[in-house]
Amino acid sequence: MAPAEGAAYSRGVMAASRLELNLVRLLCRCEAMAAEKRDPDEWRLEKYVGALEDMLQALKAQASKPASEVINEYSRKVDFLKGMLQAEKLTSASEKALANQFLAPGRVPTTARERVPATKTVHLQSRARYTSEMRSELLGMDSAGEPQLDVRKRTGVTGPRPGDEKQSAAELDLVLQRHQNLQEKLAEEMLGLARSLKTNTLAAQSVIKKDNQTLSHSLKMADQNLEKLKTESERLEQHTQKSVNWLLWAMLIIVCFIFISMILFIRIMPKLK
Repeated sequence: MAPAEGAAYSRGVMAASRLELNLVRLLCRCEAMAAEKRDPDEWRLEKYVGALEDMLQALKAQASKPASEVINEYSRKVDFLKGMLQAEKLTSASEKALANQFLAPGRVPTTARERVPATKTVHLQSRARYTSEMRSELLGMDSAGEPQLDVRKRTGVTGPRPGDEKQSAAELDLVLQRHQNLQEKLAEEMLGLARSLKTNTLAAQSVIKKDNQTLSHSLKMADQNLEKLKTESERLEQHTQKSVNWLLWAMLIIVCFIFISMILFIRIMPKLK
Protein backbone atom coordinates (compact mmCIF):
# COMPACT_ATOMS: atom_id res chain seq x y z
CA MET A 1 0.00 0.00 0.00
CA ALA A 2 1.33 3.46 -0.94
CA PRO A 3 1.91 6.04 1.83
CA ALA A 4 -0.82 8.32 0.49
CA GLU A 5 -3.33 5.43 0.35
CA GLY A 6 -2.36 4.33 3.88
CA ALA A 7 -2.88 7.85 5.24
CA ALA A 8 -6.28 8.10 3.52
CA TYR A 9 -7.34 4.72 4.95
CA SER A 10 -6.24 5.79 8.47
CA ARG A 11 -8.21 9.03 8.18
CA GLY A 12 -11.30 7.05 7.06
CA VAL A 13 -11.07 4.69 10.04
CA MET A 14 -10.65 7.62 12.46
CA ALA A 15 -13.63 9.43 10.89
CA ALA A 16 -15.82 6.36 11.24
CA SER A 17 -14.77 5.88 14.89
CA ARG A 18 -15.39 9.57 15.64
CA LEU A 19 -18.82 9.37 14.02
CA GLU A 20 -19.76 6.31 16.06
CA LEU A 21 -18.49 7.98 19.24
CA ASN A 22 -20.62 11.07 18.55
CA LEU A 23 -23.63 8.86 17.86
CA VAL A 24 -23.18 7.02 21.18
CA ARG A 25 -22.83 10.30 23.08
CA LEU A 26 -25.96 11.78 21.50
CA LEU A 27 -27.84 8.51 22.07
CA CYS A 28 -26.96 8.57 25.77
CA ARG A 29 -28.12 12.17 25.96
CA CYS A 30 -31.44 11.31 24.29
CA GLU A 31 -31.98 8.35 26.62
CA ALA A 32 -31.34 10.58 29.65
CA MET A 33 -33.77 13.22 28.35
CA ALA A 34 -36.41 10.57 27.65
CA ALA A 35 -36.12 9.29 31.21
CA GLU A 36 -36.66 12.77 32.65
CA LYS A 37 -40.00 14.54 33.03
CA ARG A 38 -40.26 16.99 30.15
CA ASP A 39 -42.50 19.92 29.39
CA PRO A 40 -45.06 19.55 26.59
CA ASP A 41 -43.27 22.33 24.68
CA GLU A 42 -39.90 20.56 24.82
CA TRP A 43 -38.52 20.33 21.28
CA ARG A 44 -34.86 19.42 21.73
CA LEU A 45 -35.40 15.67 22.09
CA GLU A 46 -37.20 15.43 18.76
CA LYS A 47 -34.39 17.36 17.04
CA TYR A 48 -31.80 15.14 18.69
CA VAL A 49 -33.58 11.99 17.50
CA GLY A 50 -33.66 13.39 13.95
CA ALA A 51 -29.91 14.01 14.20
CA LEU A 52 -29.46 10.46 15.45
CA GLU A 53 -31.21 9.12 12.34
CA ASP A 54 -28.91 11.16 10.07
CA MET A 55 -25.81 10.00 11.93
CA LEU A 56 -26.97 6.38 11.80
CA GLN A 57 -27.46 6.57 8.03
CA ALA A 58 -24.00 8.10 7.66
CA LEU A 59 -22.52 5.37 9.84
CA LYS A 60 -24.15 2.68 7.68
CA ALA A 61 -22.63 4.26 4.57
CA GLN A 62 -19.09 4.19 5.99
CA ALA A 63 -16.67 1.65 4.52
CA SER A 64 -15.31 0.72 7.98
CA LYS A 65 -18.68 0.54 9.70
CA PRO A 66 -19.20 -1.54 12.89
CA ALA A 67 -20.57 -5.06 12.94
CA SER A 68 -24.13 -5.66 11.77
CA GLU A 69 -25.24 -6.57 15.32
CA VAL A 70 -24.06 -3.17 16.62
CA ILE A 71 -25.75 -1.34 13.75
CA ASN A 72 -29.00 -3.23 14.40
CA GLU A 73 -28.86 -2.32 18.11
CA TYR A 74 -28.35 1.37 17.29
CA SER A 75 -31.28 1.24 14.85
CA ARG A 76 -33.45 -0.49 17.47
CA LYS A 77 -32.80 2.24 20.04
CA VAL A 78 -33.31 5.10 17.57
CA ASP A 79 -36.59 3.55 16.38
CA PHE A 80 -37.70 3.18 20.01
CA LEU A 81 -37.04 6.86 20.76
CA LYS A 82 -38.82 7.89 17.58
CA GLY A 83 -41.83 5.70 18.38
CA MET A 84 -41.94 7.02 21.94
CA LEU A 85 -42.13 10.59 20.67
CA GLN A 86 -44.91 9.65 18.27
CA ALA A 87 -46.82 7.93 21.08
CA GLU A 88 -46.57 11.04 23.26
CA LYS A 89 -48.31 13.07 20.54
CA LEU A 90 -51.46 10.93 20.73
CA THR A 91 -54.51 12.37 22.43
CA SER A 92 -55.88 9.69 24.77
CA ALA A 93 -53.98 7.67 27.35
CA SER A 94 -55.37 4.40 25.98
CA GLU A 95 -53.91 5.10 22.54
CA LYS A 96 -50.58 6.01 24.12
CA ALA A 97 -50.55 2.79 26.15
CA LEU A 98 -51.41 0.74 23.06
CA ALA A 99 -48.67 2.39 21.00
CA ASN A 100 -46.22 1.92 23.88
CA GLN A 101 -46.87 -1.82 23.92
CA PHE A 102 -45.61 -2.17 20.34
CA LEU A 103 -42.31 -0.38 21.05
CA ALA A 104 -39.18 -2.53 21.28
CA PRO A 105 -36.44 -1.13 23.57
CA GLY A 106 -32.75 -1.91 23.22
CA ARG A 107 -31.32 -5.20 24.37
CA VAL A 108 -27.76 -4.12 25.18
CA PRO A 109 -26.69 -1.19 27.42
CA THR A 110 -25.34 1.79 25.49
CA THR A 111 -22.41 2.30 27.84
CA ALA A 112 -20.51 0.03 30.19
CA ARG A 113 -21.81 1.94 33.22
CA GLU A 114 -25.38 0.81 32.57
CA ARG A 115 -26.56 -2.46 34.08
CA VAL A 116 -29.93 -2.34 32.34
CA PRO A 117 -30.49 -0.71 28.93
CA ALA A 118 -31.74 2.84 29.42
CA THR A 119 -34.38 2.42 26.72
CA LYS A 120 -35.84 -0.51 28.66
CA THR A 121 -36.10 1.66 31.77
CA VAL A 122 -37.76 4.42 29.74
CA HIS A 123 -40.16 1.86 28.30
CA LEU A 124 -41.20 0.70 31.77
CA GLN A 125 -41.59 4.27 33.00
CA SER A 126 -43.76 5.17 30.01
CA ARG A 127 -45.92 2.10 30.53
CA ALA A 128 -46.46 2.95 34.19
CA ARG A 129 -47.24 6.59 33.37
CA TYR A 130 -49.77 5.71 30.66
CA THR A 131 -51.39 3.12 32.91
CA SER A 132 -51.76 5.74 35.63
CA GLU A 133 -53.31 8.16 33.12
CA MET A 134 -55.76 5.49 31.96
CA ARG A 135 -56.72 4.78 35.57
CA SER A 136 -57.24 8.48 36.17
CA GLU A 137 -59.48 8.77 33.12
CA LEU A 138 -61.43 5.69 34.13
CA LEU A 139 -61.96 6.77 37.76
CA GLY A 140 -62.56 10.43 36.89
CA MET A 141 -59.48 11.83 38.67
CA ASP A 142 -57.79 15.11 37.94
CA SER A 143 -54.15 15.63 36.92
CA ALA A 144 -53.04 15.68 40.58
CA GLY A 145 -54.35 12.15 41.09
CA GLU A 146 -57.22 13.12 43.40
CA PRO A 147 -60.91 12.39 42.78
CA GLN A 148 -62.92 15.24 41.34
CA LEU A 149 -65.51 14.85 44.10
CA ASP A 150 -62.94 15.95 46.71
CA VAL A 151 -61.98 18.94 44.60
CA ARG A 152 -65.62 20.01 44.42
CA LYS A 153 -65.87 19.71 48.22
CA ARG A 154 -62.79 21.89 48.71
CA THR A 155 -64.16 24.57 46.42
CA GLY A 156 -67.25 25.00 48.60
CA VAL A 157 -69.78 22.67 47.02
CA THR A 158 -71.57 21.11 49.95
CA GLY A 159 -73.54 18.41 48.18
CA PRO A 160 -73.61 16.57 44.87
CA ARG A 161 -75.91 17.85 42.23
CA PRO A 162 -78.01 15.45 40.13
CA GLY A 163 -76.85 17.04 36.89
CA ASP A 164 -73.19 16.57 37.80
CA GLU A 165 -73.76 12.94 38.78
CA LYS A 166 -75.52 12.22 35.49
CA GLN A 167 -72.74 13.93 33.56
CA SER A 168 -70.05 12.02 35.46
CA ALA A 169 -71.90 8.75 34.86
CA ALA A 170 -72.23 9.57 31.16
CA GLU A 171 -68.52 10.41 30.91
CA LEU A 172 -67.64 7.21 32.76
CA ASP A 173 -69.84 5.18 30.42
CA LEU A 174 -68.21 6.89 27.46
CA VAL A 175 -64.72 6.08 28.73
CA LEU A 176 -65.69 2.48 29.44
CA GLN A 177 -67.28 2.16 25.99
CA ARG A 178 -64.16 3.57 24.35
CA HIS A 179 -61.92 1.14 26.22
CA GLN A 180 -64.23 -1.72 25.33
CA ASN A 181 -64.21 -0.74 21.66
CA LEU A 182 -60.44 -0.46 21.76
CA GLN A 183 -60.13 -3.90 23.34
CA GLU A 184 -62.50 -5.40 20.76
CA LYS A 185 -60.53 -3.81 17.95
CA LEU A 186 -57.30 -5.11 19.42
CA ALA A 187 -58.82 -8.59 19.81
CA GLU A 188 -59.98 -8.54 16.19
CA GLU A 189 -56.52 -7.50 15.02
CA MET A 190 -54.91 -10.25 17.08
CA LEU A 191 -57.39 -12.75 15.69
CA GLY A 192 -56.63 -11.62 12.16
CA LEU A 193 -52.90 -11.90 12.83
CA ALA A 194 -53.41 -15.39 14.26
CA ARG A 195 -55.38 -16.45 11.18
CA SER A 196 -52.77 -14.97 8.88
CA LEU A 197 -50.02 -16.71 10.83
CA LYS A 198 -51.89 -20.02 10.61
CA THR A 199 -52.39 -19.60 6.87
CA ASN A 200 -48.74 -18.75 6.33
CA THR A 201 -47.68 -21.68 8.50
CA LEU A 202 -49.84 -24.12 6.54
CA ALA A 203 -48.56 -22.73 3.25
CA ALA A 204 -44.96 -23.00 4.43
CA GLN A 205 -45.61 -26.54 5.65
CA SER A 206 -47.03 -27.51 2.25
CA VAL A 207 -44.06 -25.97 0.44
CA ILE A 208 -41.59 -27.72 2.75
CA LYS A 209 -43.39 -31.03 2.23
CA LYS A 210 -43.22 -30.65 -1.54
CA ASP A 211 -39.57 -29.70 -1.34
CA ASN A 212 -38.84 -32.78 0.78
CA GLN A 213 -40.61 -35.00 -1.75
CA THR A 214 -38.67 -33.42 -4.61
CA LEU A 215 -35.43 -33.81 -2.71
CA SER A 216 -36.15 -37.46 -1.94
CA HIS A 217 -36.96 -38.14 -5.59
CA SER A 218 -33.77 -36.37 -6.67
CA LEU A 219 -31.68 -38.40 -4.22
CA LYS A 220 -33.28 -41.61 -5.48
CA MET A 221 -32.59 -40.68 -9.10
CA ALA A 222 -29.02 -39.75 -8.19
CA ASP A 223 -28.49 -43.16 -6.56
CA GLN A 224 -29.89 -44.93 -9.63
CA ASN A 225 -27.71 -42.90 -11.96
CA LEU A 226 -24.68 -43.67 -9.80
CA GLU A 227 -25.38 -47.40 -10.00
CA LYS A 228 -25.82 -47.21 -13.78
CA LEU A 229 -22.62 -45.21 -14.07
CA LYS A 230 -20.70 -47.84 -12.11
CA THR A 231 -22.10 -50.61 -14.31
CA GLU A 232 -21.27 -48.79 -17.53
CA SER A 233 -17.79 -47.95 -16.24
CA GLU A 234 -17.10 -51.63 -15.55
CA ARG A 235 -18.36 -52.62 -19.00
CA LEU A 236 -16.25 -49.93 -20.63
CA GLU A 237 -13.20 -51.08 -18.72
CA GLN A 238 -13.71 -54.68 -19.83
CA HIS A 239 -14.27 -53.61 -23.42
CA THR A 240 -11.13 -51.47 -23.32
CA GLN A 241 -9.05 -54.37 -22.01
CA LYS A 242 -10.36 -56.69 -24.73
CA SER A 243 -9.68 -54.19 -27.50
CA VAL A 244 -6.15 -53.59 -26.21
CA ASN A 245 -5.43 -57.36 -26.22
CA TRP A 246 -6.67 -57.81 -29.79
CA LEU A 247 -4.70 -54.80 -30.96
CA LEU A 248 -1.53 -56.11 -29.34
CA TRP A 249 -1.87 -59.52 -31.00
CA ALA A 250 -2.62 -57.90 -34.35
CA MET A 251 0.53 -55.74 -34.10
CA LEU A 252 2.66 -58.75 -33.17
CA ILE A 253 1.35 -60.71 -36.15
CA ILE A 254 1.99 -57.79 -38.52
CA VAL A 255 5.54 -57.35 -37.21
CA CYS A 256 6.27 -61.05 -37.57
CA PHE A 257 4.85 -61.07 -41.08
CA ILE A 258 7.00 -58.10 -42.10
CA PHE A 259 10.09 -59.68 -40.59
CA ILE A 260 9.60 -62.97 -42.43
CA SER A 261 8.81 -61.12 -45.68
CA MET A 262 12.04 -59.18 -45.44
CA ILE A 263 14.06 -62.34 -44.90
CA LEU A 264 12.44 -64.03 -47.89
CA PHE A 265 12.97 -60.94 -49.99
CA ILE A 266 16.66 -60.87 -49.10
CA ARG A 267 17.03 -64.57 -49.86
CA ILE A 268 15.18 -64.60 -53.10
CA MET A 269 16.40 -61.41 -54.71
CA PRO A 270 19.99 -61.61 -56.10
CA LYS A 271 22.62 -59.44 -54.63
CA LEU A 272 23.54 -56.34 -56.50
CA LYS A 273 27.02 -56.33 -57.99
